[in-house]
Amino acid sequence: MLADFSYSIMSQQELFPDSAQQGPASDERRSRSRLGLVITGVVGGSLVALYAVAAPFVAPALRKVCLPFVPATTAQVQNVLKVLRSRSGTLVDIGSGDGRIVIAAAKCGFQASGLELNPWLVWYSRYKAWREGVHRSTSFYISDLWKASFAQYSNVVIFGVPQMMDQLELKLANELPSSAKVVACRFPFPTWVPESTEGEGIDTVWVYDAKTFQSALNSGKTRNTSLENKPDPHK
Repeated sequence: MLADFSYSIMSQQELFPDSAQQGPASDERRSRSRLGLVITGVVGGSLVALYAVAAPFVAPALRKVCLPFVPATTAQVQNVLKVLRSRSGTLVDIGSGDGRIVIAAAKCGFQASGLELNPWLVWYSRYKAWREGVHRSTSFYISDLWKASFAQYSNVVIFGVPQMMDQLELKLANELPSSAKVVACRFPFPTWVPESTEGEGIDTVWVYDAKTFQSALNSGKTRNTSLENKPDPHK
């Protein structure tokens, strides 16, 4: 009987040689495998989370006239403030992004507002204004510029693209008070004549006086076409 039992053990070891060797080494391999899966999951999850946070900041927020978020440079902000240094009152930044122009203007005494389609950027701008201590003199709105009225603003800042500037000329000329100033960054307006410029290259800003471009519009020197009759640039 003992011989038969010994033979049975030997037979099992011969049939399953790996099972006889399983032990600490096998457990170590399984531990390494689980650790690898955990690391892969953490890295993958981190990348997904990073994309989820960053995408709303760099995406154009479903704009039909694409205005991707490109932060203003320090020089651009300084040039805007420089050309408006003798101005006061209300200011609006069209496409305010992360709020840096609005916040800088508020620190210079303006009651500043920002219009932005991207809700993530609007919420971030509000937080940033609160952190900078200017939340009482700033406002940020999730707004389409084509549906907003600019009649209450005495200073307008715009970081636009060429495809929208001709239509924006008409809208601002029809809505702004005659005492208003408009500052265009990166791209000038196509038919308005600037009263001054500041900076160079991508940091150039163009300053326009409402009396000048409204007078030109009324005298027929610019296209005197109503907004209602002009094709919608979004389509």
